[in-house]
Parts: sequence; structure tokens; C-alpha cells
Amino acid sequence: MIQFEFHISRQARDRYQIDRSLFTLSGNAIVADFQAAHQLAQQVNSTRDPDHPAKASDIYAMGLIDEILHLVIRQYRLQTNPQIFAQELDSLDQHIGKKHVDAALSQFTSTFPPTAVYQDQITSSDYLSSRTDGLPNRQIALEEMLLLWLANINPAFLNYKEFFDDSSLKSNSRYTEIINTLDANLDSQPGLDPNHESLIQMLRSPALASPSSLAGQLQYIQEHWGFIIGGDLQRVLKSLDFIKEAEKGGLPGPGPVHIPVYTPSQHHEHEIDLLPEEERFSPDSDWMPRLVMLAKNAYVWLNQLSRQYHRDINRLDQVPDKELDQMARWGFSGLWLIGLWERSPASQRIKQHCGQPDAVSSAYSLYDYVIAEKLGGEEAYLNLRHRAWQRGIRLAADMVPNHVGITSKWVTEHPDWFISLNYSPFPSYTFNGENLSQDERVGVYLEDHYYTRSDAAVVFKRIDHWTNNEQFIY
Repeated sequence: MIQFEFHISRQARDRYQIDRSLFTLSGNAIVADFQAAHQLAQQVNSTRDPDHPAKASDIYAMGLIDEILHLVIRQYRLQTNPQIFAQELDSLDQHIGKKHVDAALSQFTSTFPPTAVYQDQITSSDYLSSRTDGLPNRQIALEEMLLLWLANINPAFLNYKEFFDDSSLKSNSRYTEIINTLDANLDSQPGLDPNHESLIQMLRSPALASPSSLAGQLQYIQEHWGFIIGGDLQRVLKSLDFIKEAEKGGLPGPGPVHIPVYTPSQHHEHEIDLLPEEERFSPDSDWMPRLVMLAKNAYVWLNQLSRQYHRDINRLDQVPDKELDQMARWGFSGLWLIGLWERSPASQRIKQHCGQPDAVSSAYSLYDYVIAEKLGGEEAYLNLRHRAWQRGIRLAADMVPNHVGITSKWVTEHPDWFISLNYSPFPSYTFNGENLSQDERVGVYLEDHYYTRSDAAVVFKRIDHWTNNEQFIY
């Protein structure tokens, strides 16, 4: 199928090292790439004036608008006049001269090269003399030239004109004369719009309806061109959401503090009856109000006991009865053990990489919700529970179900349980460090900037070694 490419000049491609097509039209489906928009914005902003940054949402919206205009032309070919651009080329050749038209098209193709031309897979002249999916590339180039002009006169595109500035075409070819002739000819052609606008009026209508706003132009397309874009309306809605998210400001400062008043006012003494505050606590068992609980970090406590008793005490079943007896004498009836669960070894490796060689894994960076093997596992826990209960001491533990390690059992076996993308949401992220997974089925890589504490590592990379599938999990 024909692929129409978002207009980016050779000069801009060289400056920002852009070597891929950002937005393409393939068949009936609009194909837009959020990842590419983010990547291009980052490349542009790395050298652009920071006071005028490029926004990925703007780039995505411009590419989508460009694609939709191509879609309008495609529908026009299918429904009204399949030979529209062949006829326009004949008219231009007759009134301006084929030599001048070809020179302008060649200048256009060199300045705004299709990917194949930019990558030197084919020359401009060879490209123009060939076909793509049966359609002469000369017609395709004329259509692209028309949309380039529409981009240049669209005020909402102005901040990105360096991508598609047509000044060199105006200076070095009969571009302006070609566009003026094409504009006049297409203005006489019937359009697709039920309001009977001409084709050129229809193509210009979004920019005329909302000159300064990309979101406004997409809103116009959504409201007026549903009969053309059909199922691709969802992409317009996603683009609008993308723009809204990008335009959100920072969090505002604190507002005024309103102190609630719970007593009825003089004029509304019955108010308190309208707002009953019923207590809905869970029922207390008889032991709950009398519970006196002692909290112990399991690993720290066992280490302290080892030093106190001058022997290794590493498992829960090795806790001396003497300690439990003393707790009971002091009046404790509950023992809260922190850090019972099997921890992810990746947490320890990350801490070591960050300069903490003696650190252990975080208590909430878990591999699985089972009693840690280093603490003796379930058997050791049951032993301690039995001995504690003989002294009237209940055991408690805390758990946070959404706290798991990046190499947890769930990440390995159920990656679909997590929010993820199939590409990194931030183009600046790299994942070149150590594979933190101890399971040969998967590779897990933390974002490199986390180790230098220059980024928070919003996602990590998971590679399925069986399928080579990559996921970037939040």
C-alpha cells in the first residue's frame, strides 16, 4: 500500500538524525506512532532552544492531521474522481510546462525526501518516474506538495515550521505558481462534504475553523468528518487525550484551609439529625482491646539475638524460649514480625550497585508471599507460632499486596497482571545494566539512570527469553 510520510525536510532530518518515517497512511487505517513522536520530541529538544520545546503531543497531532488530509484525498479518489491528480498534472504541464513541473517535483522530492530517497536507495528522478502500488509517484509527489503547502499556511503548525519550511521551493522552482494553479483548479472540483464545499475548501477547513489550536482542528475533524474517517475516529480521540495530558499544568499551591464545623447552626438545629454518623467498626474479639503488641523486624531481631546469645540464630524456630518467656512476663500478648516474606534478590543487587555492599533486600520488594527460606520457611514459622501461643502470645505480620519486586514470581509468570508498554515511554531511558533475574526464562533490567540516582526509573524492561518479547513494566 502507498505510504504517505509526514513532511520533514532533509535539513531537519540531518540536524536531528531522523531516519524513520513517523506517520504513515496504509490502506484504510491511519497508523500513528506515539513512541516515535516522543522520540522525535526528545531529539529536537536536545538541540533546540529550551524556551521553545517541541511537544510530542503536537508532533503526533500534526502527523495525524496530515494523515487525515491524505485520507480525505484517498476517499475523493474512490468516490468522486480517481484521476484527479493525473488530470491536475496534465493541466499543470500544459499551462506551466512539463519541464518546470518536473523540476519543481524533483526539487520537492530532494528537499522533502521519501524514506527510500533519503536513504539513497533510489534517486529523486528514478523515484518520480516509477510507481507505488500502481499509482505514478509523480501524482503522489504532487499530492504531498499540496499538503506541504497546507502545513505551511496552518498557523497551528508554525512552531514546527523548520520541519516543513517551503521557502527553498519558492526560491528555486515554480512551486508558488504550481500551488496557485492547483488551488484554483481544486476549488472548482466538487468535494465530499455534504455542505458541498470544494475539495480544497474541505482540506483547509480544519485550520480555518481553529487557526491556532491543533486540538481545535482535531475537534473539528471529529465533529464534521466522521463520515470519512469512520473507525479511525478513535485515533482522533486518543490524540485529543494526548494533547490534554500534555497541556496539564503543574499542581497548584495549597488552597484556603476550611475548618469543618460539626455543631448545628442557630438556624439549622436539625442539621445534625440529617447527617448521622453511625459507627461501623468491625466487631472486636474479646482479646483485641487488651492486646499489647511488640514489633520486631525479623532479620534485625535475629541478628540481635545472635549477638546476645553468642550463637547463630538465623531461623524463627531458633528463637530461644527464654525470649518468649520474657515477653510474656513484660505483658506482651502480640508479636508483630516485620519482613517475613520471601524477598526479591534483585533488591539486594540494586542496593549493592548503589554503594551499599552489606544491604539486604527491601522487606517490601518481594519474590513471593511465603515465609522466607532464610527464616526457616513455613515450618520454622509454625514452630515459633506454637511456642509463642503456649505463652499467650499471638503472631502478626503485615503485607502490602501491590508491593512486589521487579523479579517477583508474578513478573516472571504473570506479566499481564502489570501495567506495561511494548516500548519505553521515555526515549532517554536505557537498559544496559545487569540482568537482575535469576530465572532463565526472563531477563529483567533496571533503567540505567536509577543507579546514578539521576532518574526514578518509572519502568523496567522485561525480556521473555522464549519469545524475545519485550515489555516495559511500570
